[in-house]
Amino acid sequence: MDRRATLAKLLGQKSTDATANTHAALDTSALVSGLAPYNGPFNFEQAAHLLRRATFGANYQQIKDAVSMGLDGTLNQLVATPPMPNPPLNPNFSGDPHAAIGQTWVDSASDASVPGIQGYRNQSLRAWTLDLIRTEGVSLREKMVLFWHNHFPIADINDPRFVYKYITLIRQNALGNFRELTKAITIDPAMLRYLNGRDNTAASPNENYARELLELFTIGKGPQVGPGDYTNYTEQDVEEMAKVLTGWIDQGFNTQNPAQPVTATFLPNRHNTTTKQLSHRFNDVQIPNMGNQEYAHLIDIIFSKDECARFICRKLYRWFVYYEIPQQVEEDVIAPMAQILLSNDYNIQPAVEALLRSEHFFDILNVGPMIKNPVDFTMSVFKTFDIDLTAASLEQHYRVLWQTFRTTVTPMQMAHFDPPSVSGWKAYYQAPVFYRHWISAVTLPVRQAYTTRMLGNGITALGFGAKINVLGFISALDTPEIADDLIGELVGILFPQPITQFQHDFLKGILLPGLPDYEWNIEYSDHVNNPNDVNLANAVKSKLTNLLSAMMNMPEFYLS
Repeated sequence: MDRRATLAKLLGQKSTDATANTHAALDTSALVSGLAPYNGPFNFEQAAHLLRRATFGANYQQIKDAVSMGLDGTLNQLVATPPMPNPPLNPNFSGDPHAAIGQTWVDSASDASVPGIQGYRNQSLRAWTLDLIRTEGVSLREKMVLFWHNHFPIADINDPRFVYKYITLIRQNALGNFRELTKAITIDPAMLRYLNGRDNTAASPNENYARELLELFTIGKGPQVGPGDYTNYTEQDVEEMAKVLTGWIDQGFNTQNPAQPVTATFLPNRHNTTTKQLSHRFNDVQIPNMGNQEYAHLIDIIFSKDECARFICRKLYRWFVYYEIPQQVEEDVIAPMAQILLSNDYNIQPAVEALLRSEHFFDILNVGPMIKNPVDFTMSVFKTFDIDLTAASLEQHYRVLWQTFRTTVTPMQMAHFDPPSVSGWKAYYQAPVFYRHWISAVTLPVRQAYTTRMLGNGITALGFGAKINVLGFISALDTPEIADDLIGELVGILFPQPITQFQHDFLKGILLPGLPDYEWNIEYSDHVNNPNDVNLANAVKSKLTNLLSAMMNMPEFYLS
C-alpha cells in the first residue's frame, strides 16, 4: 500500500466547515522530505503533531498556546532546560529506619534486611517517574529521558538508589553531549552491575559491556565482511576494549551503612595494564595503560568515527518520526542530521531540534503513522485531559501513579527500568514489526480497559480517584454547544489526522442519536445555564462520555 497516496486522497477530501475550523486538512500540494527548515503554516494540527511527538501529550490550551508562540517559540520552550526535579519521597512506609514518611530515601542506606523497604522504594521511584511525565508541561526532556533509557537500558537492579542515580544521570544529560553521556554511563554503578562491568578484571575479562558499547550504544555492527570482522569493528576490538574497561566496581549496593554512597570506584590491581591493540577498523591504534582515564580515552577513539553520529541519528529518527529509513531518508535526513551532530561535537540538542523543525518532520507522511508506546498512551490521557491530582494526599498521589504503572503500563509491556533486553524495547529495532509490537491480543484489551476506566471511576487509591472530568474538559473547548464544532475540536485534540465525513457522522450519531443538531445546542446550553441541576448535568455527561469512549476506542486515538 502506498501510504503517501492514501493519506493524500483522504486529506484531499472536502471537509465540513466545522471540522475545518479546528483541524483543517494538511496541505498536500508540497510533499516534502528533507531536513530543511519547515516554512509552512503552523496551525493547530502542526502544533498538535509537534507536541504529540516531542512530549507525552498536551492539553487543548497548550496546543493553542503553541500556535500563538509559533514554531520557533514552541521549539525554544521544548528545548529549554527546566530545573532538576525534587527526588522521590517515602509516601507511607513507616518501617524505613533511614527515611521518614514525607522524606526522600535516595541518599539513605538501603538496608535490604528491613522487610518491605525495597518494595516501597521501587514503587515510589516508578510513581515519581510517571509524575514527572504528567507534570512535564511543554518540555522535551522527559521524552529524551525515556529515549536514553531505551538506548542505555538497565534492568533487574534490586537497589532503587542505584536506579535513581542512573536515571538522574540520564535526565541531567538528556539533551547534552552523547559522547560524554556514554563515558558517564560506562562507569555508572547500575550499568556496571547490569552488564557485568564490575566482574571485568585483568584476571577474568568479561566482554559483555564492551560488546554492547560497540554494537548497541555507539557505532553498530554494520554488515559482516569476514570472520569476526564487521563493517565498523572486529571481534579483536571487543576483546581489547574489554581489557581497557577492567578495574571498575560499584559500591553501596543494598548497604546498611548510611555513610556509604552509591558510587563507582577504580581499583588499579584489577585493571589490565598491558597495551591494547585495536584493529584496522580503528586505524590499528594502540591504547597504553592510562589507569582510571583509559575508558574515557577509548570512548573518544570510538567517537572519532563518523558512523557514531549516523547510528544515533537513526535511533532518534525512529523515536520521533518513523521506523522505516529508506535510502532517500538516509541521504536527505540522516546524513545532514549526523553532520549537525558532528559539527556540534556530539551535542544532541542541535540535531534533535533540526529534526523537529524540518520539512520532513511535518510531511503529511509522518503525521500519524506512529503507534503510541504504552507510556505515551497512558500518560497522554493524564495530560490531554488535564487530570488533576492536587486534592490528593501524598500517599494517595503516589498510590494512584503506582497503580497506573502496575495495572496499565506494565501489562502493556513497557515498564520503566525493566526493558526486555539490552537492546531495549523491540518496537524501536526489531524489523519488520517495529511499533506494531505494542498492539497484540494481550495488550489491546489493557488499552481499552484503561480508557474505559478513566472515563468511569478512574484509578482510585484510599478514596481518591484520578479520572477524566468530562464536563470540565468539554467546557474548556471553544464551541462545545455546537455538535459539529465539538466533534471537530475533539478530533483535533485526540487524533493526529482528520477523519472522514462518514466517521464524523457516526460520532455525531452517538452524541445525538436520531436527533436534530439543535437538540444538542439546547441541552448543553441548559446545562451551562443551570450548572447545579444534577439531572441536566448527568444527561449531558452521559452523552459526552459515550462520545469520548467511542473516540478513544478508535484506531486513530492509538496513533501519534
